[in-house]
This record gives sequence, structure tokens and C-alpha cells, in this order.
Amino acid sequence: MNYIKEYVEKIESGEIVVGKKIKKIYKKLLKESSNESLPFYFDEEKGNRPINFIETFCKQAEGEIGKPIKLELFQKAYIQALFGFIYRDTGLRRFNETMFLVGRKNGKTTMLSAIALYMMIADGEGSAECYSVATKKDQASKAFKSACAMRAQSPEIRAIVNKRRSDMYMPTTFSSFEPLSSDSDTLDGLNAHLVIIDELHAIKDRNLYDVMKQSTSSRRQPLVVMITTAGTVRECIFDDIYNYANNVLDEIVKDDSFLPVLYELDKTEEWKDISCWAKANPGLGTIKQYKYLAKQVERAKNDTSSKRSTLCKDFNIRSNSEEKWLDFDTVNNEEKFDIEELRGTYAIGGADLSSTLDLTCATLIVLKKGKIYVLQQYFIPEDTIEEKENDDKVPYKIWKERGLLTTCPGAKINYTAVTEWFIKMHYEYDISPLWIGYDRWGSTYWVDEMKENGFQIEQVIQGAQTMSNPMKQLEADLKEKKVVYNNNPILKWCLLNTAIEIDKNDNIRPVKGKKSKERIDGTVSLIDAYVVLYRKMQDYLVLQEE
Repeated sequence: MNYIKEYVEKIESGEIVVGKKIKKIYKKLLKESSNESLPFYFDEEKGNRPINFIETFCKQAEGEIGKPIKLELFQKAYIQALFGFIYRDTGLRRFNETMFLVGRKNGKTTMLSAIALYMMIADGEGSAECYSVATKKDQASKAFKSACAMRAQSPEIRAIVNKRRSDMYMPTTFSSFEPLSSDSDTLDGLNAHLVIIDELHAIKDRNLYDVMKQSTSSRRQPLVVMITTAGTVRECIFDDIYNYANNVLDEIVKDDSFLPVLYELDKTEEWKDISCWAKANPGLGTIKQYKYLAKQVERAKNDTSSKRSTLCKDFNIRSNSEEKWLDFDTVNNEEKFDIEELRGTYAIGGADLSSTLDLTCATLIVLKKGKIYVLQQYFIPEDTIEEKENDDKVPYKIWKERGLLTTCPGAKINYTAVTEWFIKMHYEYDISPLWIGYDRWGSTYWVDEMKENGFQIEQVIQGAQTMSNPMKQLEADLKEKKVVYNNNPILKWCLLNTAIEIDKNDNIRPVKGKKSKERIDGTVSLIDAYVVLYRKMQDYLVLQEE
């Protein structure tokens, strides 16, 4: 049975309600399952092995104790995808890492425990070391204790797996399953076949993740499984992995070995709409009861402290994060153009300057035939590109190779490189910027340099009153697919990273979010250009027509 196909069909028919991210990943998986040109293929039988194992040998450890576990369709589709895609040349699994984001009480610990038993007993790996890890031992022990209870209810598993003081052990294959915490003195020297991280959001630093990920490096087909709700701790490993998962999903980062499955609302306000609850709660109505969630929602409407917890744990709305401005469907536009098509045109520019921490971005926009064509160049210090690629989890080096990103010698941006790009656009391609918008921060000598080269510079105050209307116009243009940016992955990434701050008059301005490492420089540069366009529209149109 192809559970991925069944899941997609029920999503498409409306029988199952999911968010845009779930719909996107499973449609992609279904398409890939029949694409013979890919380096991997879909083996339905191999994908079903863990499902058959779980439903045959694993028994309920809670509620109806001893009753065989019956997986839900969303669980079967996930497990089948995780285990069913195989590389053609090696015969090994495609996926070795996954993030599964889901609201609380959707059966995640039960599924984790059952997967762990399969990986230890039936995955064909000798001396399979399986670990459940967390910051604290009690959290790490949840999946382990659940697996122990499953073993106790199953005569077949009990006959071949021993329960010892600190682990489970299978003598015939020398395989084991053990809970570990960050304060354990045994983290170094592990050779993990499976790493389970339950409630990733509770881990405050990435060292535990990095150590455990490294421990899988010598295995043939290891698996790192992170199943979690959203959390309240920001700038932690959760945010890093969540952002990476979204970048993989949006194809900003190409990583065929990472499976992002993110059950969450499409918009924050959907938490009050019962028809949307299933987007973050795929087990709603079976594993998780409507009555329970309705009670949580009703309480949250009248209790601020309850609201924070409910939105975070039941609907995966990250606490302490600003509202994201644009969704993927709004941002995505794969239309492309040749720069030669813009030769002999007038443009409006924008620039967002940085020193070391952020990117610098230069922008030109050209209105032509009812569309807004966007040209951008990004700049980064050469000495920091390696560090930033590791920190930001995006392929800066590849973007550099594609000519989208310029490296400046040393540890700082040389703003003269920005000036030279505008000069190049003007003299090589005859694209003439009439005005260039900029933020005055740190730009004094650059402004003088630009003026010396004949450019007209327009200061753009970085406030809601100045930026709100141009931003709203940009959003409308993006939705109507009027903004053509050559599918630039850096701009797409920046747009998707951008959050908004709303003032009392409903004016908006772009923000990164508190202490966020997400880059929005491409967005700001584009908005600066839009502000000037908004300010000079009539003059621009007259000159462009001439």
C-alpha cells in the first residue's frame, strides 16, 4: 500500500486538512516516487517494513494496554517516506535526518518508541546503537520508558530483547537502546545508528545535537529523528533546525537527505478556527480529542498565560517571535528574464549597507510592461563566509559561484564594491538608476562616493510611517506575480525571513525578530527601492515613457 499517495489524495479531496507546508512536502514526495531520473527511487515494500513491524509486534503501553498499535495515516505516510526512498547506486536509505513538528498529544512519543524498537531489532544493522537524548535525563527517558513498556506487552520482543538497568539489549545482534542526557559522561565515542531527540525545543544549545549527529558518521544508513512541538526558547538549536527545515522545504537549500514534516497553522489567527485545528494536530479526533483542544482554546481566549502555552504547544506558533510577513506562495515566482531585456531603461535603486554581521545588498527595479523587474547583488566579507555558511545554514559559497554574491577582501564590506556594481549596471547594461534609496546608518562616505559618480541619492527613514504603504504595495505586487526577480534564492530567503512590526495605526515595518540570525537585507534593500518608487512614481513613469 502506498500510504503517501493515499495521504495526498485525501488531502487533495479535502477529507484531510493540512497546512501548506505538509501539502507541499507530500506532493513533492509523491512526485519524486515516480521520477526515474532521480538518484533515488521509492521502494514501497521497504517503506512498509517498519509499519508492519510496529503494527505486528508493538503493543500499547498506555490506555488499552497490550492492544496492538494501529498507526494513523499521517504516521504511516511519514514512516513510509522516511524508510522507503532508496539510493539507486548504494541501496541505502535516502533520508538520514528528519524534523517532525507536531502539536502535543498527537502520539509522537509512541511513534518514536516504536521506530526505536524497529531500528534496534529489525533494520538489519549489526550492533545497532540507538539513543534517546535530551538536555535532562527524565526527558530523554520518555521514549525509552515507552519502548520498555511496549517490550513488556509483547511476548515476541520480550523473547529477544533484554531489559537491563540502564538500557535494552539484543544479544543476538549486540544492539541496544539507551537514554542519554547532555550531562552524561558517555557522549563521546558513540557509534549511533539511531538518534532520537524528543522535544528539540527544550535543548538550549546545539552542542548535544552536534555531538550526536557526529556519532552517526560511520554508520551505513543512520537516522537522526527530531520530533517536537514549538517552544519558548529563542535562538536555540530548535530555531536553527526549524529554519533549515524550511529552507530545505522551500528549496533554498538542496539537501536530499533531510525530511522536513512541519504540522503548523498557516496563519496565527487560525487557532480560533476549529476547521484549521488539524493543520497542527494531525491526530485530532483519534489520538487527540476535540473536547480537550476546545477546552484549551476557550481558556486561551480569556487567559493570556494560557494563550501563550496553547498557541505554542497545541498549534506550533513559536513564542516570542514576530509575525512573519509573507508566505512561500506569495514570495515564490520562478519566472526569469535576460538582463539584456532591460537594456536602455531607467531604474530605481535601493541599498542596505552592513559592516560585518549582515549581508549588504544593492537593488535595481525596472517597471516594464506592467511588471517590476528586480536586479540584486549581495556582498559579504571574504573572511567570514565560511563562518556565516555554518551559522546561517545557507549555501553562500554556491551563491558566490553563481555570481549572486560578491566577497570583499578582509573582515568588512568595502562599500566601493557596491558603488562599482551600480556603475557596472549603468555603463555595461545601460540601466540607469534615477534615484537610489538608502538608510543613512553607516553610509556617510558611501553617499559621498555615489554622488561623486553622478548618482542621485534618496534617504529612506527606516520607520513604519515611511515604509508601510510601499511594503503593502510590494506585497500586493508579489501576490499578483508582478515582481520578477529571476528566482534569486537569496532574495527569496530574505523575503521569507522577514517579520513585521505593527504600530497602533496598523503601519508596518520589516524586522528580523529579537536576536534573530535570519537575514533580511535583500528585503530591506528592495523596500528602500519601493519607497523611492512610491515617492517618485509620476516622475519615473514620465521619464520611462520617453
